[in-house]
Amino acid sequence: MTTYQPVADPAALIAATAAAIRPADREASARADARQDRLTKPPGALGRLESLATRIAGITGLERPHLKQRLVIVAAGDHGVTAQGVSAFPAEVTAQMVANFLAGGAAINVLAHHAGARVRVVDAGVRGETPEHPDLLRLRLGPGTDDISRGPAMSRALAERAVAEGIALFDRERAAEGVDIVALGEMGIGNSTSAAAIIAAVTGLTPRTVTGRGTGVDDAHYELKVAAIERALHVNGPDPKDGIALLAALGGFEIGVLAGAYLAAAAARVPAVIDGVISGAAALVAGAIAPEAVESFVASHLSVEPGHMATLEQLRLEPVLDLNMRLGEGSGAALAISLCVAACRLLDEMATFDEAGVSDSDTAVEPES
Repeated sequence: MTTYQPVADPAALIAATAAAIRPADREASARADARQDRLTKPPGALGRLESLATRIAGITGLERPHLKQRLVIVAAGDHGVTAQGVSAFPAEVTAQMVANFLAGGAAINVLAHHAGARVRVVDAGVRGETPEHPDLLRLRLGPGTDDISRGPAMSRALAERAVAEGIALFDRERAAEGVDIVALGEMGIGNSTSAAAIIAAVTGLTPRTVTGRGTGVDDAHYELKVAAIERALHVNGPDPKDGIALLAALGGFEIGVLAGAYLAAAAARVPAVIDGVISGAAALVAGAIAPEAVESFVASHLSVEPGHMATLEQLRLEPVLDLNMRLGEGSGAALAISLCVAACRLLDEMATFDEAGVSDSDTAVEPES
């Protein structure tokens, strides 16, 4: 288990990190685009792999980015709203799945391994006991959040701390082993309810429009879920432009940690890969805190959860994959890391027409008639 010192001044760290975020480097993107056109292929022949590499060039500020050090953060937390019957699984599954992550038995472990990424698990606020393990950071901001259908999920001070601890976590990982790309995943029974509430608050869409079945609830539990979100929005009335207030009203400890990691990655010019609907809700919180952070995000896949499409549209992002996934954990983001690496390697390692001695379409001579 990783030991750590709590962030001394969460609000100051958040403000400093947000102030350090800059827009994407348009010149680096332009240089990457120009190189794409000189590679030994017809223009645009690699499709969205080309635009993906160009986006990453803009994020990193490098014409030929290298994504050698790859990190997956899986933050876990429980949610008081489970008392409203919104999930098909009991709350103790959160702690059980944390143990599974640490044992290497979950989908994210397999996918991260084959993407060449290390996995850091965070107990942001799990109700049950989590095991001691060198790959576990035990923040324990609380034994799960309060019930958002009855009041705010947490205090503003706790929301600030969750975000600040996510920033500090990313910064420590980057300092210790380096991070060239990060995927953000989560685990938490009830967290798709909090995510849908955040998405509804930010997009202005109705709870029913953005709410899915999460872990696979039946019709009766789905109606309970929608009703809980409707009450949460009515009771809390969050300001969607105040990311900390939004998190405090409707979020989860793990959502706050992920939001902080998004901000830290953006400040460090590291691509941050969004996973599914909960990871996407955390991205919305980060974007509300620092709008320019969104330029560092990469959308990994389109979840079947209806709120995910609304989230990506709000962020103006196009997903790389569409595989009918809805697992979470960072699973879709880990898959997308492999595509990000491939896209950047093509940009860097392919020969240009000049290097290969191959005539391109501009230099080819028309045959005589």
